[in-house]
Amino acid sequence: MKINVKAKPGAREEKVEKIDDSNYIVSVKEPPIKGKANEAIRNALAVYFKTGSSRVKIVSGYTSRNKVIEII
Repeated sequence: MKINVKAKPGAREEKVEKIDDSNYIVSVKEPPIKGKANEAIRNALAVYFKTGSSRVKIVSGYTSRNKVIEII
């Protein structure tokens, strides 16, 4: 399944908000430095979808706030 994610790094709290079936907003505490925010986004989505973080992959938008993420 592929979803569109709007990333919000450096947020006060970590949360995943569902906009519709394929669009989500993911807020994480980590800053967007050296991939820390991307790793936190993968972990937050893994918890939200109840799967392992190795099954959550960033398909595109690695350096952008708008990302396409595939969940296997």
